[in-house]
Amino acid sequence: MAIIVEHDKRRKRILGKALDVFMEEGFENATYQKIADRCQITRTTLYLYFRNKREIFNYSIKQLLGDVEKDILHVKGDNTLSFPDKIKKTISVILNRLEENKRLLSVILDYLLSISRSSTNKAPQNTNEGDSLPDIRIRRRTIRLRHILATMVIEGIKAGEIKKMDVATADNLLYGLIETAIFQLAVLKRKSVRELTNAVELAVNSLRT
Repeated sequence: MAIIVEHDKRRKRILGKALDVFMEEGFENATYQKIADRCQITRTTLYLYFRNKREIFNYSIKQLLGDVEKDILHVKGDNTLSFPDKIKKTISVILNRLEENKRLLSVILDYLLSISRSSTNKAPQNTNEGDSLPDIRIRRRTIRLRHILATMVIEGIKAGEIKKMDVATADNLLYGLIETAIFQLAVLKRKSVRELTNAVELAVNSLRT
């Protein structure tokens, strides 16, 4: 048991140090060796935890998005809340997670911008390779998140707790708040997005019957 705990602690330390390297160097210029040096371990030791820098990056994204999805599903299953309150709480917990991981958001944004600028960037031919790309992972999780929000709106309409409206429009409104938070944290370098609380309240109240 102690060995497992020690491995988890080291893995978290590696992720934290790797984020520092990604932020300073950018994803493309960050190397496996630079990450090992920052962690003050050998490449061989680092390889025991992660095979390459992309796996480190993917693991960070997976951990963040997995935590977000777990929070959302917990809220979605809380039958003591009305659907508008579920939506409000869902967005609030997402904003909290984003705020906690603002360093990772900056790295993800830098990565996405770098691949969009690259004229040589091509869609991978190998399906397994494509599944491992961070942008593919982010895109899939984003679609899933939007689907969960849309489902809450649909169920809220059926329950008579949300006005009858175009679900796609409502989904765009709600997800737009999340995108605003990401922009403020990753681009404007805000320390907090607490000021969006009133905007969330206003948006959700506009959906109520």
